[in-house]
Amino acid sequence: MQIDLVFLQQDLLPALNRGLQISIALIVPASIIGFICGVILGCMRVYAKQWLRRLANAFVAIVRGVPLAIQLMFIYYALPKLGIYFEPYGAALTSFIICTSAYQSEYIRGAILSIRKGQILAAKSLGFTPLQTIVSIIIPQAARRALPGCGNEIIYLIKYSSLAYLVTCMELMGEGKVVASDTFRFFEVFAVVGLYYLAMVSIAQCILNYLEARTSIPGFQKR
Repeated sequence: MQIDLVFLQQDLLPALNRGLQISIALIVPASIIGFICGVILGCMRVYAKQWLRRLANAFVAIVRGVPLAIQLMFIYYALPKLGIYFEPYGAALTSFIICTSAYQSEYIRGAILSIRKGQILAAKSLGFTPLQTIVSIIIPQAARRALPGCGNEIIYLIKYSSLAYLVTCMELMGEGKVVASDTFRFFEVFAVVGLYYLAMVSIAQCILNYLEARTSIPGFQKR
């Protein structure tokens, strides 16, 4: 099958590059803010008072149980009925942050529970307050242990960012869909779109591998 280079250079790549900028503007802040919120949620689900733990657990259960597409539709189309309005980008970003924070909180919670309670007792004996213990001792270890799982969630975030076009946020997938609909060149368009996502995932994986290597503790690597 011959590739039309004129179509590729003049029509497809400029449109996809525009969409790529929006995709990155969604993925990067959603990953960072989602991780921070995931750490807070994970700590709440382990250390907070019982009513807060139940509230956090209920939030995570709802978010994980409802498809992301429905969350997007609800934020963009349903909330205006209550007087809450979002622009397409804001709706997509908010939905991605909520979704990824819920999933990442589960990795953080598991990592926190894997830390021996003796460390908490040792910190208490040294005069650490509960908050100081969590911030200085528990969270650094939990974040390091949860990094592979949280990194996997970021990979998923890159791929399900393609749903943003459902709320008219024209990211990579949305721009590709418009070009494909206008030209009927579905094979070429979605093949190139797939390569874009593959490249983003590969770059993210390299960054995550670097972070894992940088945060590893000598003598504790798997043998």
